[in-house]
Amino acid sequence: MKTIPLVVIASAVIAISLYVFYLRNENKLPEGGQVREISLYYYNPARDLDDMGNIACGREGLVAVPREIPVTQTPIQDAIRLLLAGRTTDKEREAGITTEFPLAGVKMKGANLKDGVLTLEFADPQNKTSGGACRAGILWFQIEATAKQFPEVKEVRFIPETIFQP
Repeated sequence: MKTIPLVVIASAVIAISLYVFYLRNENKLPEGGQVREISLYYYNPARDLDDMGNIACGREGLVAVPREIPVTQTPIQDAIRLLLAGRTTDKEREAGITTEFPLAGVKMKGANLKDGVLTLEFADPQNKTSGGACRAGILWFQIEATAKQFPEVKEVRFIPETIFQP
């Protein structure tokens, strides 16, 4: 029977420890707390091309990327805030996944879910959520898809209504 060299075991323990440390610090996971897996919806323009090869600016370019968040009473808000932080991994960027988030000054001020309608209130003092119909639409779609992964969310509305407009 072969034995596993101590160096291999030690290396594996160190690698796992570093990975857990990374997750806790990068994704702000709580020490010893429970987590849940969610998806953030980023954008891959290569998946959103029309027949002529132009970017179609549609939902077809949305890509679900897995993340872990702490189990809290506000998972929808937690997911949206993480999306707004705009953190992508090297592997995701290499795969063509992009996001315009974070946007300077853009903050979610609150959220209200009633009868399946999620109303999200944002502050955008520098008007960073505008910039053309294509860009504003993709920003909107990213937030909407991230919110709608939660089965209780059937519709997403934004306050002020002028946010995410061209």
